[in-house]
Amino acid sequence: MFRRLILIILAALSLLLPVLVSGCEQPPEGSAEWYFAQASKLASQGNYEGAIKNYSDAIKVEPLMAKLYVNRAATYEIMGNYDAAIADCNKALSLESNLPLAYINLAYADNSKGNYDQAIQDSNKAIDLDSKLAQAYINRAYAYNKKGEMYKSIADCNEALEINPNLPDGYYHRAFAYMAIDKTDEAIADFQKFISLSNNKTLIDTANQEISKLSAPTTQVTP
Repeated sequence: MFRRLILIILAALSLLLPVLVSGCEQPPEGSAEWYFAQASKLASQGNYEGAIKNYSDAIKVEPLMAKLYVNRAATYEIMGNYDAAIADCNKALSLESNLPLAYINLAYADNSKGNYDQAIQDSNKAIDLDSKLAQAYINRAYAYNKKGEMYKSIADCNEALEINPNLPDGYYHRAFAYMAIDKTDEAIADFQKFISLSNNKTLIDTANQEISKLSAPTTQVTP
């Protein structure tokens, strides 16, 4: 059952999109802040290659601005380039050591590469710096789930949902953890809550399929 659970949860990585920092003011054209604003806009539109180019241009102007590396790392992760993302997060932390978003993005990349112990360590650092970032708990919950530590995964989902009760991925991951420990009613309830909050059609379909399986009557074979 756990092997099937892991394969299904791999599809949920889209729920674990890294946090992107965004600016508000309109800076002078050609400044690092201007490139940053352009990159953030392009990323929000799904033009990730364009976003990478603009973040890189911003870094050429201001190579010591840590948030540029954090955001470029997040964009690399969306594109699946986890090694580049890790390099950017490490660069950001070398410039500014107390960046919880850098550790959140590191944990996401670690999870994506299968480095679950490292993901837990990076999530711990993010939580130590800011205990109110729900994504840090979600990343750690995912790592615990992959390691088979379902009760810890559930506890982290609970923490994330305490911070944000309307966080769809908290219910989604907790549902699979409940499935793994045979808490069927709790899993169904979490899948239903996820469906009510999410707009991700693919994952909603998966949740509905799991509800159907969990709700199906079991057949007993008479010896």
